[in-house]
Amino acid sequence: MTRYSLSEKVVLITGAGRGLGAATAAALVQRGARVVIADIDLPTAQSVAATLPRGHGLALQCDVTDLASVQESVSLTREQFGGIDVVIANAGVLGRGGTFRTLTPDQVGGVMSVNVTGVVNTAAATLESVISSRGQIVLVSSVFAYINGAGAIPYAMSKAAVEQLGRGLGVELASHGASAMTAYFSLIETDMIRQGVDADPHVLALLSAMPKFILKRIQPQAAAAAIADGLERRQRSVTVPGRWRPVAALRGVAGPIVDARLSRDAGVRRALAQLENR
Repeated sequence: MTRYSLSEKVVLITGAGRGLGAATAAALVQRGARVVIADIDLPTAQSVAATLPRGHGLALQCDVTDLASVQESVSLTREQFGGIDVVIANAGVLGRGGTFRTLTPDQVGGVMSVNVTGVVNTAAATLESVISSRGQIVLVSSVFAYINGAGAIPYAMSKAAVEQLGRGLGVELASHGASAMTAYFSLIETDMIRQGVDADPHVLALLSAMPKFILKRIQPQAAAAAIADGLERRQRSVTVPGRWRPVAALRGVAGPIVDARLSRDAGVRRALAQLENR
């Protein structure tokens, strides 16, 4: 397969003011790309842009839940850089930990609005640019797209939806010479995980009752490098850590077995009860 050079490519990254998005911006600039750091928090986006070489970073305020806001970011990117070659739909939220019984529809909707509607808006606003440049779109999913999401059902639901969008786009874009890549990561050492998992003893207790490899953390730089490598190879998907690939491949067989085990596990039941009763 011909290598996809990132040199001089224009890459729009949502949620790039911190964490994985910021790390990905830095990794892509190192490979010659020009990046747009689009984030709902403009000062953080500007801080990231300030760390990049002059002319290689553009900070924009962007609310992915608002299609008009995403469209404005696309328009400003075209004005500044002339077009868009790659889009990375990275913006996402974890939401409040809790059993579905304890969550309100508004809380569920808040996660879905960013993680699903935000990704849909990002794809819709940029797809014609990606097709025109025979470029790529990257959708950041999670291993929670295919493991049991008890205690974080809205997040797992949203990432499963992102996975399906990525798979479908991969087929639809092929005839246009463009491509889609879905990125699956485990827990990334970011503010989202520190604030949504580490700061919540009940969520930590639930995770501790899960198979131990689920607790393995990765650094944002490792995930960013995987995205950059995947773009250069035009991969359909990337999975980090690699130990999750067999789990994904065997999900149809392993999923029901793991679900049954978790349903009977005393530690999981105890952690879920604590989530419900807090």
